[in-house]
Amino acid sequence: MIVEYEDHGRTVVIRLNRPEARNAVNQELAEALETAIDRFEDDPEAWTAVLAANGPSFCAGADLKAISAGATRLGTERGGFAGLVQRERTKPLIAAVDGPAVAGGTEVVLSCDLIVASTAASFGLPEVKRSLIAAAGGLVRLPRALPRNLAMEMALTGDPLDAAVAHQHGLVNRLVEPGTVVEAALALADHVNANAPLAVRATRRAIISSTLLDDGEAFRLGGRLSAEIFATEDFAEGPRAFIEKRPPEWQGR
Repeated sequence: MIVEYEDHGRTVVIRLNRPEARNAVNQELAEALETAIDRFEDDPEAWTAVLAANGPSFCAGADLKAISAGATRLGTERGGFAGLVQRERTKPLIAAVDGPAVAGGTEVVLSCDLIVASTAASFGLPEVKRSLIAAAGGLVRLPRALPRNLAMEMALTGDPLDAAVAHQHGLVNRLVEPGTVVEAALALADHVNANAPLAVRATRRAIISSTLLDDGEAFRLGGRLSAEIFATEDFAEGPRAFIEKRPPEWQGR
């Protein structure tokens, strides 16, 4: 399968599986990744997903061989490039990067909510070296995730940023040894999953929206999301578990 899907309790692991092509994105991979995200989003028992890749490269971006052969689409109508970068999601997605993420590969990583990377990982937008621009979200998301001048240097020179520097500047949440990224991402997912899932999703939505809204609109959105959470069973369970001095038993409703 060009995209693999594994259940790990409340977490699923989605793996890009074109190692012979450095997991470059062709139309088949884009459609398969969208299908995997659909499956994750539709599963009430799955609360968080990890996006990983087989082989020494995370993703080499667009499949240039497919483009040379006449391919005009490397994405989907809902998800954009790779079936993901423009996809509206409700649940947390953690990138587990254990090698180079290049061009569209970096844009795939930037579309995730959290990033776990090994010291073998690197990120780059080399499009200007080929008279292209990073039009699949890289030029929008990178300066939100890194200091402006560092993002500008990456985009204008096309040079890669290694994972250690990315971690130093906050792009990478966890920096680990090669070969351990999925394990570390699953541990981070477990940490997220210990919390009330509907509250996690509402919090994620508020943070993402805050980058697009002024303060007044953001506060109003926060109020609406809080009202939705107050009406859930999990809202009552949180204080009850605290009073009874036991771990909460989240139901996701």
